[in-house]
Amino acid sequence: MSVVCRGVRGATTVECDDREEILKATRELLALVIHLNGIHPADVASAIFTTTPDLRAAFPATAARQLGWLDVPLMCSHEIDVPGALGKCIRVLIHWNTTTPQHDIQHVYLKEAQTLRPDKTVLLSSVDMAELNRWIEEQLKAWRG
Repeated sequence: MSVVCRGVRGATTVECDDREEILKATRELLALVIHLNGIHPADVASAIFTTTPDLRAAFPATAARQLGWLDVPLMCSHEIDVPGALGKCIRVLIHWNTTTPQHDIQHVYLKEAQTLRPDKTVLLSSVDMAELNRWIEEQLKAWRG
């Protein structure tokens, strides 16, 4: 099977426009995407993060750097301000070089963002959240040096 570039999507929400809350929610989102799909930074071509216009306290891409994506090209932008759209939302589109078939990719929608794609909602009971949080903490320690 040949390697192709696939898109992996995810989204989450935060309660308020706070730097640490944005970074924590983005780390959790990325950690789940990485865990569920077996993504390695060397296989990521790039990632685009967006936030709704009501989030301005932090660049979500910083969370990817904190998880070791030091050489991955990252970009942040705002979503279109559509009236009635879900607010305080962080989205990601990861361009992943993989042999994984499109139908086997697991997209991750957390918190209020589950309403965006209820058909793609991950059953968190299948994920060991304590193990995931330990992994996030290890990445943060390595990033801080």
